[in-house]
Amino acid sequence: MDEHASHGQRRLRVGVVGIGWAGRQHLEAYANSDDVEIIGLAGLEPDLLAELQARYGIPHAVERWEDLIALEGLDAVSVAVPTFLHAPITVAALEHGLHVLSEKPIARNGDEGQLMVDAARRAGRVLEVAFNHRRRGGIAALKRVIDDGVLGRPYYAKASWLRRSGIPSLGSWFTNREMAGGGPLADIGVHVIDYALHLLGEPKVLSVSASTYSELGPKGRGGGVYGAQAAGSAFEVEDFASAFIRLDGGATLLVEAGWAAYRDEEDVMDFRVYGTDGGAEMRRVGTANSAVESLHVYTEEGDFDPEVGPSPGHQGVVDDFLAAVRAGEAQWTRHDGAVALHRARIIDACYASAAQHREVQL
Repeated sequence: MDEHASHGQRRLRVGVVGIGWAGRQHLEAYANSDDVEIIGLAGLEPDLLAELQARYGIPHAVERWEDLIALEGLDAVSVAVPTFLHAPITVAALEHGLHVLSEKPIARNGDEGQLMVDAARRAGRVLEVAFNHRRRGGIAALKRVIDDGVLGRPYYAKASWLRRSGIPSLGSWFTNREMAGGGPLADIGVHVIDYALHLLGEPKVLSVSASTYSELGPKGRGGGVYGAQAAGSAFEVEDFASAFIRLDGGATLLVEAGWAAYRDEEDVMDFRVYGTDGGAEMRRVGTANSAVESLHVYTEEGDFDPEVGPSPGHQGVVDDFLAAVRAGEAQWTRHDGAVALHRARIIDACYASAAQHREVQL
């Protein structure tokens, strides 16, 4: 058994690669965990790197991710960098015997995601991907309703995440196809697909029929809220996508993901489901800390509004990741990134469908 194979009850030593918004969410969550010691941080912005190192008392702050994963005594690492770097960093970290928590999507495509899952299985280490939105209070409450059988058998669902002006930094890596892998379908649509299939009990996906649109981004529109126009890449991805997904058993799921469209100013994330004994509508309106969630359930016996609890966000993601690592070697193989890989395969099929103007089987 190597030095990383058993962690006992000692404090886990972790590192974070990436100091953008996502990386800072991981840092804060680790800092809130009593049994964790943050020993390394990697980032390319010297001033911000130094500021975060001082704020969290991190002994090692480096520019190169290679130097971070080589730190002696490191147990686990968060990978919170642009999507094109997920696979190389994650595979290298797993080969170093580290557990990995990667930001979503797992990678630019399913083939890269497969490399990550294969590496986790070879190493016998935990690989988790940060799907923080499935942990939202409204989604957690609706999951209990569906699992309790209140709605009967769900047969149709519609889920979306839509923005008015939400392209994240026009001209940045987000709008570069080679670096990002795709536009809103890959960026925020992956959350929608994840929480929808999670709510529906992980039914098998049979086929997809999808369309993508790029109408506002190429004109320099739609990027005012989530980042100003930036010099660099041309707009190479979609700014809106829609997918009709056929599920095993006859149910269907309609997904919409849009960074930019002429619609209401407020962001909306929602899920509507119709079942044989009832239906439900979950909506989250607004951005970040200003968002308001609501949940309504409709049944023959009467309608009601389940209590919506708090949304733990990345703290919930990190807590679950740490719990998986703490569960011990016998449980690590249950956390190999396979769910996130499945999401990536669905998105691959959606992009293929949109390009070929036909339904694609999975």
